[in-house]
Amino acid sequence: MKNISFSAFAMMILLLSAVMTTGCKKLIEIPANPPTEITQTEQFADSASVMAAVAGIYSYPVPPTGGFTFNDGNLSVCTGLSSDELSTTITYVSDELEFYSYGLNAFDGALPALWGNPYQGVYPVNAVLAGIANNSGLSASFVTQITGEMKIVRALYYFDLVNLFGGVPLITSTAYANSDQLGRSSQDSIYAQILSDLTDAQQDLTPSYPSSGHLRPNLYTAKTFLAKVYLYRQQWQLAYNEADTVINSGLYSLTPNPNNVFLDGSSEAIWQLPANASYMVTKEAQNYVPYAPGVVPYYPVTANLINAFETGDQRLQDWIGTSVVNTGTGNDTLYYPYKYKNTNPSSPTVEDFMIFRLGELYLIHAEAAAELGNLGTAQSDLNTVRARAGLAASTAVTQQQVLSAIMHERQTELFCEWGNRWQDLKRTGTAGTVLSAEKTGWNATDTLYPVPNVQLQLNSHLTQNPGYN
Repeated sequence: MKNISFSAFAMMILLLSAVMTTGCKKLIEIPANPPTEITQTEQFADSASVMAAVAGIYSYPVPPTGGFTFNDGNLSVCTGLSSDELSTTITYVSDELEFYSYGLNAFDGALPALWGNPYQGVYPVNAVLAGIANNSGLSASFVTQITGEMKIVRALYYFDLVNLFGGVPLITSTAYANSDQLGRSSQDSIYAQILSDLTDAQQDLTPSYPSSGHLRPNLYTAKTFLAKVYLYRQQWQLAYNEADTVINSGLYSLTPNPNNVFLDGSSEAIWQLPANASYMVTKEAQNYVPYAPGVVPYYPVTANLINAFETGDQRLQDWIGTSVVNTGTGNDTLYYPYKYKNTNPSSPTVEDFMIFRLGELYLIHAEAAAELGNLGTAQSDLNTVRARAGLAASTAVTQQQVLSAIMHERQTELFCEWGNRWQDLKRTGTAGTVLSAEKTGWNATDTLYPVPNVQLQLNSHLTQNPGYN
């Protein structure tokens, strides 16, 4: 892990504050006369300086500026290639082909960002948490609010690290001199920290959002995330309870038109970030949408995903784009992810980057209910999502049929979002069966990515995942 000095972090905060104050949408209203220089003692002296740091953590600029480090699109691309969602037309770079064909090794060029970016994101979060703790210059209510928000962000970084790599070093302070030689904590330890952070956040936050829109976490963001973590841990009743509370809160509703799900102010959004990049909107749109008609998309969706959509599924029409390409011997139609459509910031349609939304929560609630034997609720949740897609009610009746129908619905509802399909195949133990039928090269150890070689060289206490030595 890279050792980030305090001065470098302070400079990053200044840059990110500039991004936030010049962007087309404001995530956080920074108090008047924010500091123009940040020293180690002044960085968290008052609410203005703290909010400048928080604004930086939430910002969605183009890498490597900083901010929210899931802004590079790598998570969606790499897990989409590893699962059965995406293929690639890129032949001059081997990295994409290695994810697709299970030929990854520790030297793969995409791995350092998947490992390092979350840790780069964790550092300023830990700095804020340390800076506001026992700070007499801040009100108790302000400290409670920001603490809850930051713990959700930290939990999100570790959730994706543990699902991509397994056990990883657990760092909850800014003392990198003492932590950059840490070994890997167990997966259970990482999940224990995630649950601790989210449980604390649930106590700290209120149902009201702390700023306009749904751009910063609230109580129901913590509960939604808890529901997802409990689902992954097969704690069905806890997952059901958390999801049930959010669904019945009355704050959210499924957006009737799938085309509007990812827009700013979506009624479905539980947590979304404004995408303010200067030459694009979201990296997902830039990665997937061809820059002109007739251009070959970099990451076409697979035939397996296209065939998963039922006749009349509105999501196939609204969330899958088409590009008719002249191959030299005739025209060929290629399909690509089209949930995020804007590649130009000047577009009149404002899209945000979605983190948690109600569509996913209904399916979490449904799966937990089915595992508990509450098939009526599971079917109702499933059919709610299907109805928005323009589909008839599911014909699934038995518990296994309902669970299979829910997993199928997750495939068509959540494709290319946060690696959901890749993680679903792994957590249900079906990755080998499903992916071996689609592609060659699968090994049981492919469920985890290798630790990047650069990290092994920097930290002698790290060990490699099985299958990559």
